Amino acid sequence: MNIALSRTVGIVAITLLAGAATAACGPIAFLGLMVAHVARYLTGPDYRWLVPYAGLLGAVVLLVCDIVGRLVVRPGELDAGVVVALLGAPFFAALVWLGKFKNT
Repeated sequence: MNIALSRTVGIVAITLLAGAATAACGPIAFLGLMVAHVARYLTGPDYRWLVPYAGLLGAVVLLVCDIVGRLVVRPGELDAGVVVALLGAPFFAALVWLGKFKNT
């Protein structure tokens, strides 16, 4: 089989499976996928630093997304999960396309 075709099919499959998992669990659960990768990039593979950073970063990102959701659609309110999905979808797509997914 052609290597380029195999890689493209793999990337599409990973993207569709991540999208299906997000749709099943909700966009806030998608935050855990995104934050874990960012925390690993910031701290490296040491779990003594990775777990606290991921927890703190997850809380900060969700708080920022909630504030953005409240400010963007004034006087109404945009759900924080929608803002997380808008922030996380391009991040996760870039993560898959850049090939950094295999290091986790």
